[in-house]
Amino acid sequence: MLPHLRSRWLAPLCAISLAVVTSGCDDLLTETPPAGDDFETPFDGLSFAFNASFARGDENFDRVFRVEDGLGPIFNNNACASCHPGDGRATSAEVFLRISRGRDDLAEDVGGPQLQDRGIPGVPAETVPPGVDVSPRMAPPVFGVGLIEAIPVETILDHADEGDADGDGISGRPNWVEAAPYAPDYEIGGGPGQQLGRFGRKASVSTLLEQVTAAYHQDMGVTSDFAPVENPNPQHGSTALGDTVADPEISAATVLDTTMYVRLLMPPSRGPATVESTRGEVIFETIGCAVCHVPVMTTGDSPVPELRNVDAHLYSDMLIHDMGPELADNRPDGSATGVEWKTAPLWGTRLVADFTNGVAFYMHDGRTTDLGEAIELHGGEAAGVTAAYLALPSSDREALLAFVLSL
Repeated sequence: MLPHLRSRWLAPLCAISLAVVTSGCDDLLTETPPAGDDFETPFDGLSFAFNASFARGDENFDRVFRVEDGLGPIFNNNACASCHPGDGRATSAEVFLRISRGRDDLAEDVGGPQLQDRGIPGVPAETVPPGVDVSPRMAPPVFGVGLIEAIPVETILDHADEGDADGDGISGRPNWVEAAPYAPDYEIGGGPGQQLGRFGRKASVSTLLEQVTAAYHQDMGVTSDFAPVENPNPQHGSTALGDTVADPEISAATVLDTTMYVRLLMPPSRGPATVESTRGEVIFETIGCAVCHVPVMTTGDSPVPELRNVDAHLYSDMLIHDMGPELADNRPDGSATGVEWKTAPLWGTRLVADFTNGVAFYMHDGRTTDLGEAIELHGGEAAGVTAAYLALPSSDREALLAFVLSL
């Protein structure tokens, strides 16, 4: 995790520092980010109970698991914050590998669906087996997911056009998935039957509870009341070799507090508008970027009153789209195919590099640090929009980039 210091810690740390040195806090600590310029702030007006849960979940999110805490035996990283620096997205150095064989096979017999590339002492990590398709995935940001959770299904479906009835070449569709069996029907996206996928790179998860539970289980090898059995390790013939901590290793309460923490993370505010970014916003709309990167959707019900009936400026339609062969990973996720990806929300783009050592990484696998190249990689349904972008005068392309970098 990057040494980003939250503002609530600055005062006590400064007092301690001044007791030791005379140079003052400014020489020792990073500055408090301006209001709206971080990914770690809760929504305003929360009740005492929600703030308390947020604080507990914040500690959980930063907790570094050790072998004696139940880490592993196979895992990808040792803390939520290790892959979500500052609660933002990861870098290309921290990608997960999902594997599959063709349309419907997640290769679970050889280590799928996700490879755990690290092991605790004495436990070999998994490696990429022969004959599989490999999909690198960079961890997405976790702020704003409470708003995404609260957008009504009907609102998202209003933007779907599976048969391309309007003839614009864009045919976004929902990813219908089965909720995890432990996700009750009072959780948005939980319960039996087909549910709308909202989370993950291909919208293959319908509830925040499952997203967090699976992160503990798959990414860190930490079992919980919701997922109490260790990851199988078919490559090395053991389920829990070397892990002597009794399962489940964390409680349901821990998972629920962590879930509430990410639910309550407010998205960052948009940056100040300039003449260039304002002109770029018009171009963004004119060439068709906003068809998929829908600027705003209004939430409906939520377990958190402050998240109800508010505008979410996420710049996504929450649908999956054929993005063409250049971005294809050949891996199914729910009803999503190997060429389909969820429209990535653009909110917070202006701050990405602040939490990744000054370098921003784009696309699902972080393959480029150039925002213009990221746009050019859009194929499939986006090919027409990409062509329109490339046909713009360079000054208009720069204006469009300035707009996206203001979000």
